[in-house]
Amino acid sequence: MGWDFQLSEHYKLRPIFNFSLGHEESDISLASRYIYNKTGLSLDFLNNGRLNAYGLGGSLMFIYEDFTPEREDQYEIRYTNIQLKSFDSSHEVEGSSNSQSLGLWARRRVPTGLTIFDNMIRGVFEFAHTQYLGDNRGALGFDYLSSIGSGFELDLKNYDVFVSRARLLLRYQFAPGVSGYSIGMAVSF
Repeated sequence: MGWDFQLSEHYKLRPIFNFSLGHEESDISLASRYIYNKTGLSLDFLNNGRLNAYGLGGSLMFIYEDFTPEREDQYEIRYTNIQLKSFDSSHEVEGSSNSQSLGLWARRRVPTGLTIFDNMIRGVFEFAHTQYLGDNRGALGFDYLSSIGSGFELDLKNYDVFVSRARLLLRYQFAPGVSGYSIGMAVSF
C-alpha cells in the first residue's frame, strides 16, 4: 500500500507499506532417498517439508514522469526493506532474513507512426538495475541483476474495453554468471 506525494509537475515521492505471507510445501521422498544414498546428504525438508513465512517492511520511491505527445518518460528509484520470518515450519528451514534492495527502473515510450484499428502503436524501451543488500546480497550467487528490453504498446483508449493499453516486451536479464531472456505481456487500466 502506498500513496503518491506530488513534489512538482514531474516529481513524486511514494512511501509504500509492504506485507508478505507465503506457504511452500514439498514431497519428493523418492528423490530425497536417492540423494541421501548417493551423497549422504539429508534433505528431510524435501519429504513433506513446509515453509511458512511472513514479512513486514516498506519501500520509498522517487519518481520522475514526463508525458508529452512526442514521448513518455518514466524513471523510478526504489529502496525496499522487508523483515522476513518463518513460523510453524519444518526445522530445517526456520529462520529470518533482512531483505533489502535498491533499484533503478526507466521506461521510454515513443510513437512509431503506425496505427492498428485506428489506435497508435508506440515503441517501448526499458532498463532496470537492482542492487541486492542485506541478507539478499550474494544469496543467489550475484549482488545485482540488470535488464534491458524493448517492444510495442497498443493504445486502446478509443475502444469500450476496461484496458487502456496493451504491451509486449522482450527483455534480456544479466548478472555475473547469469543471463536469460523473457517475453512479457502487460496491460494498463
